[in-house]
Amino acid sequence: MKIEGSTTILTGATGGIGRAIAWELANRKATLILVGRNSERVSRLAAQIDNYGGRVHSFVGDIVDDDMPQRLARFAEARAGRIDMLINCAGVQNFGFFADETTQSSAELFRVNTIAPIALVNAMLPHMLSAGRGQIVNVGSIFGSIGFPCFATYSASKFALRGFSEALRRELAGSGVTVTYVAPRFTRTGFNRGAVARMADALRMNQDEPEVVARHVADAIESEGRNRYFGWPEKLFVRINSLMPRLVDRPLMRQVDQMRPFTIRPSTTQVSP
Repeated sequence: MKIEGSTTILTGATGGIGRAIAWELANRKATLILVGRNSERVSRLAAQIDNYGGRVHSFVGDIVDDDMPQRLARFAEARAGRIDMLINCAGVQNFGFFADETTQSSAELFRVNTIAPIALVNAMLPHMLSAGRGQIVNVGSIFGSIGFPCFATYSASKFALRGFSEALRRELAGSGVTVTYVAPRFTRTGFNRGAVARMADALRMNQDEPEVVARHVADAIESEGRNRYFGWPEKLFVRINSLMPRLVDRPLMRQVDQMRPFTIRPSTTQVSP
């Protein structure tokens, strides 16, 4: 989809990747509807983009609220007249050994990372199908293709989001609505702060700046790509893991002992607003 002139809903807009995506799309002349839980942060970002000359609206709400998707759809229709694109970027992350994670924490993670994006797609899809055009962009993770130790539920939630994206893309073939799943590798944001950042440095994980990820996301949108994995050799490991997972098992199992000193008990939830 051509970004210029599109009306785009972006959740998690004030997070590290979300904020970078907002600016990238503003530079490409999209009309933005920024979604976040923190009124002050969403309003501040919207004002900055507006002062820059962008077309922007802000919507404050928690994506896990049952009535939020329909309220957001009505807001977008009222303010912009149409919904061309939905980017599901909000997310949470649990880091630590699964044995130390609570059931409540696991359920919260799935509500944010998997259930809420599906509910948002369900609310926006009728508008897109009625118009005969639209694009759904689900922001996943490399960990949604490679189950990573100490990120068990986070990996599982992104695996689920990837599977939903794949199935829905096939279901919508010929409708004019496309589905793109994008999978960044480790990104330097507040989402990956503290112990997670120290662990990534110790394991010498490749890392990207959020602005780099945002450009990749925008390029994937404009090319209407299906699955996009960012970073080398991570995208190669995704392919190897899908074909010969045992080759990936051994190095990841060895890393568990290296990760152990950085885990926090009980598992901590990092939030992308």
